[in-house]
Amino acid sequence: MVTVTFRFYEALNDFLAPGRRRQEFTVPCARRATTKHMIEALGVPHTEVELILVNGESVGFDRILEDGDRVAAYPRFEAMDVTPILKVRALPLRDARFVADAHLGGLAHMLRMLGFDTLYDNHYDDDAIVAVAARDGRTVLTRDRELLKRRAVTHGCYVHALKSEAQLREIVERLDLARRARPFTLCLHCNLPLRRVDKTSVLDRLPPKVREYYERFSTCDACGRVYWEGSHWRDMRSMLNKVLSSEESGPA
Repeated sequence: MVTVTFRFYEALNDFLAPGRRRQEFTVPCARRATTKHMIEALGVPHTEVELILVNGESVGFDRILEDGDRVAAYPRFEAMDVTPILKVRALPLRDARFVADAHLGGLAHMLRMLGFDTLYDNHYDDDAIVAVAARDGRTVLTRDRELLKRRAVTHGCYVHALKSEAQLREIVERLDLARRARPFTLCLHCNLPLRRVDKTSVLDRLPPKVREYYERFSTCDACGRVYWEGSHWRDMRSMLNKVLSSEESGPA
């Protein structure tokens, strides 16, 4: 048995037992235990960790822990780029393509509103989500810690908030998405790009009042849905503006 001292920083503390948060603590480890094994044994999904220092040196998840080691684990850095010293994965958590689990349909819908490629199906089980993420190089969004601990999941975010708008605000802030947002460029149903069309080409698909009052339209070539800038669009636009403006302005 070896003994190792751990210290977790910032949001990673939310996954720890209360008595271990925001302080150093020492725990026994099995011989040949890796940093990944112990970090997850303590409750922190490996996808939430962007930098691990052992005795001050950046290491990967496969580092074998030795007696007396001191481990510091950090989440994603917002104010500085630590890419040159990252050892935990080939690429940091910067990918803006997502797959959301069955409990995050509202968040998936809102990410599509912002123009982020987000797959969601309430019939996806955990195996399907892992397979889709690996196949497409997507970031997994979930409130299931055990899903994020799967070895095959390399990019993921645990969603802390319970309500969809708060979840969107959380993900936009954590992954610095505001500057990459392209609102209303994806079909909210199909997750495919929308195409601007002339009004005359979609007249037969418009309600009478829409034909009379609106001139700008987009359509999805996959499902045939037509979108226009009506009252529902304005409500969504207002909500998205609040999320994006709060992120760009930063904390008060």
